[in-house]
Amino acid sequence: MGAGVSSLFFGTGGAATAAAAAPGATGMGDLPELCAAEVLLRLDAPEICALARLNHAFRGAAGADFVWEAKLPENYRHLIGYVEGGGEEGRRRRRRAGKKEIYARLSRPVTFDDGTKEFWLEKSKGRVCMALSSKALVITGIDDRRYWTHMPTTESR
Repeated sequence: MGAGVSSLFFGTGGAATAAAAAPGATGMGDLPELCAAEVLLRLDAPEICALARLNHAFRGAAGADFVWEAKLPENYRHLIGYVEGGGEEGRRRRRRAGKKEIYARLSRPVTFDDGTKEFWLEKSKGRVCMALSSKALVITGIDDRRYWTHMPTTESR
């Protein structure tokens, strides 16, 4: 990929031609960070991380809060409360964390409700996913405990 990208931006000679070019020649590194951030707004999170490794303009733009806030779900403030707890210390940590760190933390599974439920963000699209254990399910209208005996099997996880 490196040779293809180099020839795209520096001509057919690749990086060697770029080094021999005039001192005033522009390259991918001269791209303003705000322009790079506009490009990143249109990409998925894994693609943003891949481009951040490309050069310093994309690396700086990939750390911008407005890029990652666009990738977070609307209710991310509510969801992060499950991660950090609802106390004062959790609110202070939340203020210090950037949106990129919040996205990364929500991308890992977060258990709640005594470990019977968990949620996470899908890394590519930022959608909220949720898993429920069988112990978290309740059938309304039937109070007879005979129907609610948990019988583990070898086929279940």
